[in-house]
Amino acid sequence: MTLCRRGTAWFTPRVTLDSTLLDSATLVRTLIAAQFSHWADLPVEAVDASGTANAVYRLGDDKAVRLPRTEGSAADVATEHLWLPRLAAQLPVPVPAPLAQGAPAEGFPWAWSVCTWLEGTNPLPGDGTWAPELFAADLAEFVLALRRIDPVDGPPAYRGELLASRDAETRKVIAGLDGVLDAGAATAAWDKALAAPAFTGAPVWVHGDLQPGNVLVADGRLTGVIDFACMGLADPAVDLIAAWYLLPAGAREAFRTAVGADDASWERGRGWALSIAVMELAAYRESNPAMARNAWWVIGELLAG
Repeated sequence: MTLCRRGTAWFTPRVTLDSTLLDSATLVRTLIAAQFSHWADLPVEAVDASGTANAVYRLGDDKAVRLPRTEGSAADVATEHLWLPRLAAQLPVPVPAPLAQGAPAEGFPWAWSVCTWLEGTNPLPGDGTWAPELFAADLAEFVLALRRIDPVDGPPAYRGELLASRDAETRKVIAGLDGVLDAGAATAAWDKALAAPAFTGAPVWVHGDLQPGNVLVADGRLTGVIDFACMGLADPAVDLIAAWYLLPAGAREAFRTAVGADDASWERGRGWALSIAVMELAAYRESNPAMARNAWWVIGELLAG
């Protein structure tokens, strides 16, 4: 499932492919040979850190193949090919550059893509073994650079709705997790976030999903940002989720200061982080240990104060 929204409606993929089809390097080799024969001799290697939206394969040394896992994720291929090249030149760190768009074939029913491979590793949530203040500054620089990009003709972000529109679903999920987490404390935190003034400004560019699986680091510094499936125009508070998904408590104030978040936007950011995290925990606590671990970290940090 996807936990983003398309426009103002919850979007649940109508079709999800069997994992045995997606987890096949043979399929990737066949698709490449048929559609991009000049890359047919390059080695193909599955990437263990593939996310919930795409199965990812390394193609040679400097390319990646992304096969959408769902019909909804397949719809992102054209959007990323259109917008990522326009955004890349205005961002302070590398983002994947689309190289080719594949067509349905060989039993694979949707569009797929080839993009540049970016070096780096995914950070552990809240890792403070390096200098987190520098990482916080890098994140802030990226977020601010996105916000400055001209919004004309930009698409609405998947998380482009007002926070309050997630109220019923968030409460339902928290109630369903009662006994798994402290539902009373989570509800109180959610109430506090909803009490913050709603966003009334002009939407800006956001990544929409700044969490460990979507950023790359080396030596404690941000080296790249990947997976722009949720990108678009939205309340800038959406990208403040990075404060809880990526930073230890001691570095959050530096991040907040650098991005200029006032009390209302900071509280909305907390609300976004909580809503996303409880939905991820409900969806993945039995099926995706990495996603569940991230969600547990975020919820714990939010409820700690």
